[in-house]
Amino acid sequence: MLGLVAALAGATALTRYMHWDDRALVWLAEQQLTDEQRADSIWLPGYKAVLQGKPLAGLENDETSDLAYNPVTGTLFTVTGKSPTLVELSRDGEVLRKIPLKGFSNPEGVAVLEGGHVAVTDERRRTLSIFELDPETRELKAGSTPEFDLGFPDSGNKGFEGIAWDPLNGQLILGKERGPVALFSLGSDGNETLGEALRPLPSYGLGMRNLSALSIDPRTGHLLVLSAQSNLLLELNERGEPVSFISLLGGMNGLDSRIPRAEGVAMDESGDIYVVSEPNLFYVFRKNLVASADPS
Repeated sequence: MLGLVAALAGATALTRYMHWDDRALVWLAEQQLTDEQRADSIWLPGYKAVLQGKPLAGLENDETSDLAYNPVTGTLFTVTGKSPTLVELSRDGEVLRKIPLKGFSNPEGVAVLEGGHVAVTDERRRTLSIFELDPETRELKAGSTPEFDLGFPDSGNKGFEGIAWDPLNGQLILGKERGPVALFSLGSDGNETLGEALRPLPSYGLGMRNLSALSIDPRTGHLLVLSAQSNLLLELNERGEPVSFISLLGGMNGLDSRIPRAEGVAMDESGDIYVVSEPNLFYVFRKNLVASADPS
């Protein structure tokens, strides 16, 4: 009897630790959606990995974090932390250029805004900076443009990791990693003008051990929320309610093995989803296609 009680207690603790109870609630909610509602969402269960674990050449000794898509150039951007750098990638995971981030301590987030502007967050310095970026840019320097103080001075290494540009509502969405996991918005004109304060957003639908990255679907306006520790990618609607999710464990959604530490997610205008994982691995997910080795 004692053994059974211990086993049940262990199973309960593991369920809470892994947030399987939260996933079960999201799964039940998924089952209630009509075909029309699914068609109007991202609908993550329809996605399969079509490119898995491709090493990012030249970044072997660094750690990639976050990911953002630029619809003008059709390329992706990530940041690295050991040697602070903004890195431009092709959609098949080829490194196109590296731009040093001078004066940054621990860049964790990147978002592409309007008019060639990019936003970069520094978790350790608790700042958000917006820069103009063009094909001739060779470096970006902290303090060369106004820096927004993200607050939470006691957050340490639990600060802001996720950031995404929401063009439909003229705002940036920011995610606090943990302690607690939380979402905020910050008004923006898409260039250099920012609002005066962060505004808390509903985060009751997250159910995650940490928050690693954010991305906005340009078609539906829904939010993708990535968690490395929960091995989970979650879709939230415009009210912050969970719509669908996929697991990032091996054997799920076409993955041969677990994504080691998923740290960045981005989506393009066709709906393809891109993920980067520490230290330097690249993944592509595509909807309603049989998995293949070539994402093109």
